[in-house]
Order: sequence, then C-alpha cells, then structure tokens
Amino acid sequence: MKLTLTINGLATQATWDDREIEHLHKPLLRRLANIDSAHRTIIFLSAPPGTGKSTLTAFWEYLCAQDSTLPQLQALPMDGFHHYNDWLEAHQLRGRKGAPETFDVDKLVQNLRQIRTGEGDWPQYDRQRHDPVESAIPVSAPLVIVEGNWLLLDDPRWDAVRKYCDFSLFIHAPEAALKARLVARKIAGGLTREQAEDFYQRTDGPNVRKVLTQSLAADVTLQMDADGHLYSA
Repeated sequence: MKLTLTINGLATQATWDDREIEHLHKPLLRRLANIDSAHRTIIFLSAPPGTGKSTLTAFWEYLCAQDSTLPQLQALPMDGFHHYNDWLEAHQLRGRKGAPETFDVDKLVQNLRQIRTGEGDWPQYDRQRHDPVESAIPVSAPLVIVEGNWLLLDDPRWDAVRKYCDFSLFIHAPEAALKARLVARKIAGGLTREQAEDFYQRTDGPNVRKVLTQSLAADVTLQMDADGHLYSA
C-alpha cells in the first residue's frame, strides 16, 4: 500500500507491505481497542530516532479511519513538548535539542492528566518556526497514541508520565540501520554527507543509543529491520 500522509504539516510518501498490514498492524490495533479502561485510553509508543514513529502513527490513524472494525484513534506527537528555543538558549541546550533534558516534562504530565479524563488539546512542533505551537491539536478520540523517544526512559524525571500510560509499545532496530536512515534524511534536507555524518555523531547517535539501551521494557516490542519492515519481537 502506497500513501501520502501529512506529518507535521508536510506531505510524506510511505509504502507498507500488505501482509504486514493484515498480520501485524491491524491485529495490534484491535488489541489496543480491547484494553479495558474507565477513561480515555493512552498508549505510549517509544522508539529511537529514525524508526518513523510519526509516519507509523499517522498510518494507524488512516487504517482506523478506513476500517470500521478498528478503533477510533488519534496520534499525538511528543515533539510539541520541546522547551522553547529561548529557554534552550538560556540554558545552553540549543545544540542538544531532542535530548531528554530539552523537553518540558512537567507540561507533558499536565496535558496527559487533562486528556485522560476529558476533552483537551495538545501542542504541535512547528517545523518552520522550530518551536512548539500551543493548543494546536484538539484531542477527541477515545484512544490516543503518544509517540516519542523518551516515554519509557529509565530516568526519575520521566517516571511521572508513566502513571498515565495504559499500554506501552517499543520499536527496536539495529543502530546501523537507524544511522543510515537518519543520515539520508539530513542529506535529503540539504546537508552534505560530511555534515549529516557529523550531526549524527553529535546529536542523533547519542539519542539513538540512549533510547536503545536505557528504555524500560514495554508491553509489546516490535522489531524493525534494515528495510523498515516491522515484525513481532
């Protein structure tokens, strides 16, 4: 299946294997729909950079909208909880944007608390301004998937977010495959290979390794191969 999805306001083309859709994606979504919850169901999808979390959750939204046997679902990216650039600059963290300490965890907890029991909204990261836009996404679906790198990070600062998680997913992938995808992404964005490799060594690489080695166990772990296909681990 080939689709053009809108990710953070940008058109993204993606392809999925039909067998993978029928034997992994749809059964997983049906499993999520059957989680017993007295409030809005909140799923965490944690994975390293380069695994295509935003594209995957947008695809899940598409599948659910097309198939009445699947749950009504809404994807909520964690990128909107980056600290603003002026805060990062004041704390000398602008160059580490994307690392755990560059996110406003307290704000994330507040939003999770709000949407768990009622209507609420969610910030979105603006790829043009490179800053969050508050209240950009109205939250209305009975089941939401929050996706980000650090949702399962084994760190005391992040413990508070997990009380709002009803079920967790994790995507594991070989670091070499993630590096190739992330370097290619930067080159497509206009960097030279040398610049893209340098960015990986300074920023993406440390984040990839930290997610892979310092995340808590999830309820379900998926494995991604070098071609981007997902399998049950």
